[in-house]
Amino acid sequence: MKKQLLPQRAHVYKANMHMHTTVSDGRMTPEEVKAAYKERGYSIVAFTDHEVIVDQKALRDKDFLPITSYETAIGEEWADGVPNGKKTYHINLYAKTEGQVISPVFREATIWKRIEHIKEYITDEMRAVDYPHVYGVDEVNEIIRLANEAGFLVSYNHPVWSLQNYPDYAGLKGLWGVEVHNTGCARTGYPDTVQPFEDLLRQGERVYPLATDDAHALKDCFGGWLMVYADELEYGAVMSALENGDFYASTGPEIREVSLEDGILHVECSEAAAVFVSTERRDCKQVNAKDAPLTSADFDLTKYFADTSVGSRRWDPYLRVTVVDAHGNRAWTRAYFVE
Repeated sequence: MKKQLLPQRAHVYKANMHMHTTVSDGRMTPEEVKAAYKERGYSIVAFTDHEVIVDQKALRDKDFLPITSYETAIGEEWADGVPNGKKTYHINLYAKTEGQVISPVFREATIWKRIEHIKEYITDEMRAVDYPHVYGVDEVNEIIRLANEAGFLVSYNHPVWSLQNYPDYAGLKGLWGVEVHNTGCARTGYPDTVQPFEDLLRQGERVYPLATDDAHALKDCFGGWLMVYADELEYGAVMSALENGDFYASTGPEIREVSLEDGILHVECSEAAAVFVSTERRDCKQVNAKDAPLTSADFDLTKYFADTSVGSRRWDPYLRVTVVDAHGNRAWTRAYFVE
């Protein structure tokens, strides 16, 4: 019997999950962001301005959904928000409930001097929270835990730009997503990779791959997105789809079907130069275009599945799909765990 790994829903919505506006250090107003992304076919934008949640639900219409969210930093000692060679964790918190603006890890002291105008959005209720931001895996795990308990999904942003490496992220727990592409960073010379995402999967964390813009200006826009499968463009439905991993990430290619039947994995996509299936071990299968671009590929995984029950496996067995087009743009599915 065929099992569809991509959700079979009537609606697929294009989403940018990382965006800065004039509320913090961006150059576009929230209204300009909405207009620009709607013109390019997006239905969802997460407004992740720095350090303070500003509810943008006034921008909502039948074709556009703003996600209540923000980005916060936990860094080594900085000088007025400038990294200066220091490491930092940047995480986004996405509210599962529309309009939830109280973060359990808010700290006014983290607001950079150059964006002090954002303080006009701080309420007394926000100021009642003053959670310390201390650099370290254990301290960040506590921040993630508190955010999850308060009803937020948490993403781990641009580890390459943040100068972080394996010891900085290998012990993180409770993350929802990890950026595998960040347009703003890539276009300024700090392209991310799938390695932190893959490493966390192999630590047993059920994280999802994110392609985002992290845009501060128009030049950073429209480079990475999610395609979200939801029943309707309604806040609860979209957040439920995101929480469940009902999406894929892309910088160009479309993934139209991923299905499994009798050990054969079938992929359908837009025109591609190659399609890969990666697993938790070194088993990686690849189909390359020859005389014409690929629009589908089949992978015989019967041997792989026959070997996943071996008790000595170091990591839980999973597979994931990557599609690469002729320009080097990529699309990534979530990891599908064998159980």
